[in-house]
Amino acid sequence: MADADTGDIRTAVPDAAVTPYGRGGVAGRLLAYLREAASTERERWPLWLPVLIGCGIALYFQLPSEPPPPLGGSIMLIAAGLALLAWRHRGRAEWALLPASGVLAVAAGFAASQLATFLSAAPVLERRTPPVMVEGRVVQVDLLPEGRRIVAVPQRIERVDGALPATVRVRLARGGDALVPGDRFVVRAILMPPPAPAMPGAFDFQRQAYFDRLGAVGYAVGPAQHLARPTDGEGGGGDGFDWRVAVADLRHRMTERIVAVLPGGTGGVAAALITGEMGPIPESVNAAYRDSGLAHILSVSGIHMSLAAGLAFVALRALLALIPPLALRFPIKKWAAALALLLVGAYTLLSGMSVPAQRSFVMIALVLLAVMVDRLQISTRVVAWAAVVVMLVTPVGLLGPSFQMSFGAVIALIAFYETYNDRLAEWRRDAGIVRRILLYFFGIAITSAVATAATTPYAVYHFNRFALYALPSNALAVPITGVLVMPAAMLACLLMPFGLEWIALVPMGWGVDALNWVARTVAGWPGSVWLVPTIPPLGVALITFGGLWICIWRGRWRRWGVLGVAAGVATLALVRPPDVIVAGDAGLVAVRGADGSYMMSTARGGKIERETWARRAAAAIGEVWPVEGGASGDGSLRCDAEGCLYREPRRGGGRSVAIVHDGTALDEECRTADLVIADFPVRRPCRARTRVIDRIDVWRSGVHAAWLDADGVWIESVDRERGRRPWVPAKRRRAERPPLSAAADSSETQ
Repeated sequence: MADADTGDIRTAVPDAAVTPYGRGGVAGRLLAYLREAASTERERWPLWLPVLIGCGIALYFQLPSEPPPPLGGSIMLIAAGLALLAWRHRGRAEWALLPASGVLAVAAGFAASQLATFLSAAPVLERRTPPVMVEGRVVQVDLLPEGRRIVAVPQRIERVDGALPATVRVRLARGGDALVPGDRFVVRAILMPPPAPAMPGAFDFQRQAYFDRLGAVGYAVGPAQHLARPTDGEGGGGDGFDWRVAVADLRHRMTERIVAVLPGGTGGVAAALITGEMGPIPESVNAAYRDSGLAHILSVSGIHMSLAAGLAFVALRALLALIPPLALRFPIKKWAAALALLLVGAYTLLSGMSVPAQRSFVMIALVLLAVMVDRLQISTRVVAWAAVVVMLVTPVGLLGPSFQMSFGAVIALIAFYETYNDRLAEWRRDAGIVRRILLYFFGIAITSAVATAATTPYAVYHFNRFALYALPSNALAVPITGVLVMPAAMLACLLMPFGLEWIALVPMGWGVDALNWVARTVAGWPGSVWLVPTIPPLGVALITFGGLWICIWRGRWRRWGVLGVAAGVATLALVRPPDVIVAGDAGLVAVRGADGSYMMSTARGGKIERETWARRAAAAIGEVWPVEGGASGDGSLRCDAEGCLYREPRRGGGRSVAIVHDGTALDEECRTADLVIADFPVRRPCRARTRVIDRIDVWRSGVHAAWLDADGVWIESVDRERGRRPWVPAKRRRAERPPLSAAADSSETQ
């Protein structure tokens, strides 16, 4: 074996590892090719570190039950020991260092997730309350188009004994216009636990609320009353200084001043770009940005942070250059980088520290620090370290669209420009004004195309939407954002302490109006948005792995990643929306018609459920169930006084579903139907082959979805899909559940 210090991976692998495959055989040649490719791209190995950390995080959140508390730390310590042992003996067993390091990275992601779950634990309200008096301290105020919503630390909740939730979120009816973060208040409100997902696999608000330490949500039924703030030494002591409340107060006051100058959708978009507050944006404007492919502009992310950092750096350096004693004696470039870093950090705090903002700040901070130490190099390594920091600090962010779309776009863009930068530089060389302008817009188009391709799988997975005209809309909107909107936004922030923000906000409003016009116009084009069924999680994983393979490696074997992407896209062919969905107290039921649309049992209530079901299935909401004695248009559903009978018209193999409202019809339906749905408790069993979903099942396990096949009936529920995790409320057994009247009496006497 050659000397291990030569740096060639082939010297660390004995010949015996190859000879069993036969040097002349296909397997032998393939193994030799892989070894050579891996050795050639050895400097790219560290870029897989955040990928392995992400695998550890994903593994933790996919577990069906919560692992023992010491498991994550123990695995990490063992993995660290193995990696240290491999490092110490790398001269004799270099082959062991790589897998040991990989196991350590996976263990680090797993342990960080388990630690974050432990630290986020907080009391959660067990059940819906009647109108009760809630007293507490405001920590956040959200401006909405039709009112206000506050997040508060409760200090007293009437009729609630024991530990109070860490925070509650209440939508105010009236009387809360004067409330700001830090104020004390009292309001009469109805509170309830954070809602569960609207169907299996849908967005899990309970999990998000758990990690946000949000223990209850609700709405006010009376005016909010402002209370005097206690001083230190009064009963309970003063509230003390909390920098997070101070930042929230500053964001709220800035948002109010922005919307005061720029009302309506213009002010809402301007506030989103400056303070990250998206509440004031009307839903029609939000929908236009989504359907035109411009939703990323409303979220403070890379484009905004980069523009802010670049403008701050250039302006500060130019300002310092105007002072000859400083410019001639001191490194003003490094000073400008340091001051720009402070300004970008302040912008990150003001914007609410979303995941894209965190990612952008870490990347920009690394670049500015590199400027300060004269080692400027923007590469995939910067993105990798940003991902490591964000994932270890907020592991649950990996599961959200912000992390996935933000990092996906940046990784794809850097990989693209790493590959084609030399060719683009040749095009720019000796280019005239006209050619430079054309290249600028060409660059915007290419950037938008690459970013759109990288983010589309995640947009489809989370939102089931594909914006067909994202390329032209971004080509129009990005220059407006960079040339007018963001410079004016920065100037408005600088002028706000002097009360002169209107000087910059007015021209910023012109730019925002132009953005809104682009969004509305493009969204109105025919076929601007396509609804696509939800990609299976396996498909998203394959697309992600294939995309990372393409972006991380530099050699020809990067093309193999196309196979992973293609396999992930192909999983769309495996998607089959549920035939039957049951929600609420089993009183809201949807069945799938012959045309793929869902027929609803009632037109009342369940707005979120209806929208989620239709969106995830890329289906329309069809007719309401026929009245007594009638049938649906396709004949798949017939109703009478005792309930309805549904036969899946597509490929259910003759399976039938009985939706029963009267217990007297239960015996007959249990004998003939394959699935019985009852909006009352079913106290006796049906025949062995008949599945039952009753009111108690939905209460205990959340929304149920059923698929009808020739082979049988397949049922999935929200809680069965999520498993036994800390953010999934533990429901009592059927025998322990009190009657509804008893539960109401109990709540009245608390």
